[in-house]
Amino acid sequence: MSLRKGDDEPRLVGDTRAGGSVLEFYLAAGSRRPPRIARGLGVELFDDSGRSWMDITSGAVVCNLGHAHPRVVEAMVRQAGRVAYAYPMFFESEDNVALSSLVCRLAGPGFERAFFVSGGSEANEAALKLARQFAVARGQGTRWKIISREPSYHGATLGAQGATGDAGSEALFGPMLHASPKVPAPLSYRVPEGKTVAEHAAACACALEARILSEGADTVLAFIMEPVGGVATGALVAPEAYYQEVRRICRRHGVLLIHDEVMSGAGRTGRFLASQHFADARPDIVTLAKGLAAGYTPFGAVLAGNEIVDTIARAGGFAHGHTYVANPFSCAVARAVLETVVDEGLVECAAELGEQLRQRLLELQSRVALIGDVRGLGLLQAIELVGDRTTRRSLPLAINAPARLSAHGFVHGLALYHRRANAGVYGDFLLIAPPLISTPAQIDEMVDRLELALHDLQRELQGQGHLAATSPG
Repeated sequence: MSLRKGDDEPRLVGDTRAGGSVLEFYLAAGSRRPPRIARGLGVELFDDSGRSWMDITSGAVVCNLGHAHPRVVEAMVRQAGRVAYAYPMFFESEDNVALSSLVCRLAGPGFERAFFVSGGSEANEAALKLARQFAVARGQGTRWKIISREPSYHGATLGAQGATGDAGSEALFGPMLHASPKVPAPLSYRVPEGKTVAEHAAACACALEARILSEGADTVLAFIMEPVGGVATGALVAPEAYYQEVRRICRRHGVLLIHDEVMSGAGRTGRFLASQHFADARPDIVTLAKGLAAGYTPFGAVLAGNEIVDTIARAGGFAHGHTYVANPFSCAVARAVLETVVDEGLVECAAELGEQLRQRLLELQSRVALIGDVRGLGLLQAIELVGDRTTRRSLPLAINAPARLSAHGFVHGLALYHRRANAGVYGDFLLIAPPLISTPAQIDEMVDRLELALHDLQRELQGQGHLAATSPG
């Protein structure tokens, strides 16, 4: 399939032979199919007809180094020629050891051990099991409950999905999973009437303590949260006092604090860990994925301190593992990715470019009525789409505004990731998360193209009567 000049959006051009592709699991027969990817270079992706798109969301907030980075490609070829897989109980790989040292150094004190897995969902599953085994090893076998936030997203496997705060997902898979107790997330745009953002965040922290007590503190194992929100809350950043109070509450009741940094970690927010932005808020366990290997191989990690890991090891070892745990190939690739991030100063770049991106998005908000809010940290930003900025009225759910904006962006040469969490009931937002290797000029061009797409969507919605007549822009 390819886009043809004059087309408003992609059309179906291609075969439907038996086998097909993974899209057969997602798209009904006769649906439009995307173009076929041919190659990527830097911040651009190219289809088999030569047309290009700027990757404004780093795929699914994964490709921190963009595409075809020569240093990473060289490491992949070199390691593939040596050994791709060796069972970790039989052999230890040099890259596993070196990568562990590098990740733990970047994460800072309190994270002396790294356990490498194949992705974000798997990392969160491993973190929950690590927490449970630590409690049992310490003689606290009554602790098993995981408290999480509503809304939230922690993965697609059943354990991680049980911790995810998404009513629609829970309704579908509920009989198959154990849904964790939930407390409200400190949303910063849609706060209860009469409360400030800070007051609402403080109330959310109080709700956590109340839930721990109502569940029975000696039964609560851990509280899991994203320090900077992903697809469920659209780059949500709470007031610093919230993170500090959550840390105090968990410590007071002996509850482990887990930060899910699958999306926010590995430098994207301008620090290696997003939690490093907030004083006195360090978690007990951190999960990483996505940018950790930047899309060059499926990869994730669980970081913990000596006390947790050594306690479990003395009790007989971690009762958890998957086939590709710490495989030599992926460790070598992730090592090359992180060494590139460090050597090229990309964490610092994320902070600087993130400020440029934020200012450009705020300028865009002043010109486009659709944008109700801009939020985020570093190169993990988000825009929230509304039908009326004054009342913060959402657009009708049936429109699926994020998907429509993504379609308009595609026409203007933008690959714009969208994933609607909670069926849009907490608002419609899109993450804006370019690769860390982007240049200032590329950031500007991406936002310029985004503005064209937003104006197209705005005209479409105005014609349908979905925008307030008095909205600015």
